Amino acid sequence: MKKNRIISAILSAAIFASVFSFTSCGDSSSSGEGSSKGNESITIAIPNDTTNEARALLLLQDKGYIKLKDGAGITATSLDVADNPHNIQFKEVEAAQLPNVLKDVDYAIINSNYAIDAKLNPVKDSLAIEGSSSAYSNILAVKDGRQNDDIIKALKAALESKDVADLIKEKYDGSVVSTVDKPTDGYDESIDYSSLSGKSVTVAASPTPHAEILAKAKEILAKKDITLKITEFTDYVQPNNVVESGEIDANYFQHQPYLDDFNKQNNTHIVSVSSIHVEPLGLYGGKQKNLDALK
Repeated sequence: MKKNRIISAILSAAIFASVFSFTSCGDSSSSGEGSSKGNESITIAIPNDTTNEARALLLLQDKGYIKLKDGAGITATSLDVADNPHNIQFKEVEAAQLPNVLKDVDYAIINSNYAIDAKLNPVKDSLAIEGSSSAYSNILAVKDGRQNDDIIKALKAALESKDVADLIKEKYDGSVVSTVDKPTDGYDESIDYSSLSGKSVTVAASPTPHAEILAKAKEILAKKDITLKITEFTDYVQPNNVVESGEIDANYFQHQPYLDDFNKQNNTHIVSVSSIHVEPLGLYGGKQKNLDALK
């Protein structure tokens, strides 16, 4: 019995020593210089739609916070992150909801239209901002086959006007940037506007800035007795669906990569007729108010 008690005591001591050693190593590691930061994760909320998620990841790569796999481009997802030195955890969120979750995450990458709606100034409030890449210009789009309809050409000309370009520059001060190379007087010389007098054209659009920009185009068309009817949507699906069905003539809310992916996924037949503006994607502080956590 005595021998058994001695053996039991030795085993207990060995187990205790092993546990103590393991615990001490963990404490030492977490309290070592710079090691606790390495073990902490940073949560960044990003858009969950295919092309805007890729834009967000490309922005983070451009700023040096992550590295994507070779070949990852405008359809990249968080699975394509090859190097993540800051241990970033990605929270994929519907784009319109990103401003609402900002307070619950360290950072969020938000489309300018939703940032503006949430009273965030993309130029002044963002901690990092995307370049004005033409690949992400917001477009006027119609169902394939309607590109050369006079009413669509009249709408296109109004949106490509100097009045619209000036509005974008003055109202948004860099948060939204016109991509029209040679703004016009707002009218297309190839159109017989008298034949369009009394007619209307309908457009599906996001509230900000698209509906606001369309309001200026509406004034231009009204001078030719053409009525522009704007229907606002807060999601990225219905504006394409109503154009595909013919319920609405055109839409103005998306960029070309998003439209290409939408057509592919939904077997729709919508095409771009003009690139109007770009909305740089921005990184905004939530729980983290500066970029120190990413340095």
